[in-house]
Amino acid sequence: MRVSVGLPVHRVELGDEFVSADAIGELALAAEEAGFHAVSVTDHPFPGDKWMAHGGHHALDPFSSLAFAAAATSTVMLHTNLLVLAYRNPWIAAHQVATLDRLSGGRMLLGIGAGYLEAEFDALGVPFEGRNERTDEGIRIMKRAWTGESIDGNTMRPTPARPGGPPIWIGGNTKRAVRRAVELADGWSPFPSGPAKVAERTRTQALNTPEDLGAAITYAREYAAQVGRTERLDVVFMPLSLTMIGHELSWESKRILDEVHALVDVGMTAMSIMLPGDSRAQFRDELARFSDEVLSQLPD
Repeated sequence: MRVSVGLPVHRVELGDEFVSADAIGELALAAEEAGFHAVSVTDHPFPGDKWMAHGGHHALDPFSSLAFAAAATSTVMLHTNLLVLAYRNPWIAAHQVATLDRLSGGRMLLGIGAGYLEAEFDALGVPFEGRNERTDEGIRIMKRAWTGESIDGNTMRPTPARPGGPPIWIGGNTKRAVRRAVELADGWSPFPSGPAKVAERTRTQALNTPEDLGAAITYAREYAAQVGRTERLDVVFMPLSLTMIGHELSWESKRILDEVHALVDVGMTAMSIMLPGDSRAQFRDELARFSDEVLSQLPD
């Protein structure tokens, strides 16, 4: 099973220990050597203070961060988890994705979300309303740009390393996110939402049990049949036993493996996780431990 692990570059309070070129390269390489499929970073260019005071976090620019990860590695995938496309001009985003995919030898894994922080949209001068429609249209625009063909008298080159562009995973728990994934992407990447207040704050549906995920996957399959999709849709999930609360996270391998098997039974095909650690050494140890105790025991 493919597992993407988040690089702790959101831990800006720890300074260069995690938020530096050396840290990104060192930890991305450690994840690659430990057998992880991908390393991921998030996307919050200008988060609101209220959200930050209730468990939010800062983030480095995802393309710049993953470029440093790419330069230090050779096989691990470079995962945006999640890029808020509605913040951006989709033509420029397409060029950034194509550039990083080309320079990394086809290693981009493009996670996309519609975004939910209204204060951040306001700060960036982007309308919050209509973000879903702009996200859908932005994905279509990027795919057009990646063909390398002339569009209204303009052409984008270079194209991504892979014809058609990198795989796209759509984040979000709502039925709208499911439909976006079925219609426009290669995978759907929901997340455990924890307490009801968290689900409300993130403007999304609660998914906290294998049964919850299974019901949502059933909806995805029914919608795929309705619109005539025949290709497999990846379902990427984070076990609840690995959900980060603030910076507090501990884990036990048997509990994770039991939960993973239950999630696989309802249709999960890949995982996205975070690991603890307040230093590079601790984080490397967690990568190695997870590799030994969990990755080696996962179903194919």
